[in-house]
Amino acid sequence: MESPVMTYNLDITPNYSYIFDFESEFNHYNYRKWMTENWTVAFYYVGVYMAFIFGGQYYMQNRPRFELRRTLMVWNCLLAAFSIMGACRTLPEFIHVLRNYGIYHSICVPSFIEQDKVSGFWTWMFVLSKLPELGDTVFIVLRKKPLIFLHWYHHITVLLYTWYSFTEYTSSARWFVVMNYCVHSVMYSYYALVSMGKYPPKMLAMTITFLQLTQMIVGCAINIWAHNYMESAPSHTCHISQINIKLSMAMYFSYFVLFAQFFYKAYLSPKPGKKAKIEPMPEIPSAKQVTQNGFPRQRNGLIAAH
Repeated sequence: MESPVMTYNLDITPNYSYIFDFESEFNHYNYRKWMTENWTVAFYYVGVYMAFIFGGQYYMQNRPRFELRRTLMVWNCLLAAFSIMGACRTLPEFIHVLRNYGIYHSICVPSFIEQDKVSGFWTWMFVLSKLPELGDTVFIVLRKKPLIFLHWYHHITVLLYTWYSFTEYTSSARWFVVMNYCVHSVMYSYYALVSMGKYPPKMLAMTITFLQLTQMIVGCAINIWAHNYMESAPSHTCHISQINIKLSMAMYFSYFVLFAQFFYKAYLSPKPGKKAKIEPMPEIPSAKQVTQNGFPRQRNGLIAAH
C-alpha cells in the first residue's frame, strides 16, 4: 500500500507489502534539523543517567531491594516487540540494497534514510530508543544487581554515537541499525522469558553473547571498508566523515574487547567447585550465586549490555 504523497524511488526501495501512515508521513529533513539543533540534549541525558547510577547505588546501599518482577517482564516484552518490529522494517531494505546495488551502496549511500521512508522512520526510532533503553540500568540499580562497566559504558556511547550519526546521515549506519535490531530481537526476547521465570538452556545465553561479539567484528570490518572507499572513491561520494569512522572504530573495538572479556569470564573460565589447574579466579562481574539450568538468574549477568 503506497501513499500518494510518498516520493519513493522504487529501484532503490523494496516493494513493501504494507506501509503504515506514520511511516509514509516521515520527513527525514525535519527530524535531522531538530536533532542537529538539539545535539546537546543527549549529553544532558547522559549526565542524569550517570548521576542516577552512582546516586542510586548509594541510596540503595542500606535499603532493601525492589523486586519489580512484573514491571521488568512488561519492560522486556515491550523492548522485544519494538526490536522485532524494527528488524522486520529495516532488514528488507538492507537485503534489497545488497542484492541489487552491492556493498559499496550499502556502506556509502544513505538511501535508507533519504529515499526509503519506512527504513528512515525506523532508523530514527532506533536512535530515539537509546534513551528509554537506559531504563535497563534503572532496574539493575533498584534491584541491587551487579552493575559492570561494560553495561553503562555501552549505553552511554551508543546513545551519543547514534545521535551524532543521525545528524550526519552516516551511510554505514545502515549496517549498524539492522544488526542491532536483529540482535536485540533475540536478546530482549530472552530477557522477557527469564523475567517470566522461564529459563532457557545456557547455550542460548552463550549464543546471544556470541552474536554480540560478531556484531562488533562486523562493525569494525564495515568501518575499515568505509575507510578504504573514502580513500579510493571520488571526493564526497561516500557519505561518511573521517571523524565518524574513527569514533565508530574505537567504539566497536572497545566493545569487542569488553564483550570478549565478559564471554570468557562468564562461560569459559574455570568456576569455583570445579576441578581447575589454576589459582582461585578473580570475581566475575556478574551474579553467579543463584543459578538455574546452569546460568545466573539475573538479566544483567547474562549478556551484560547490548
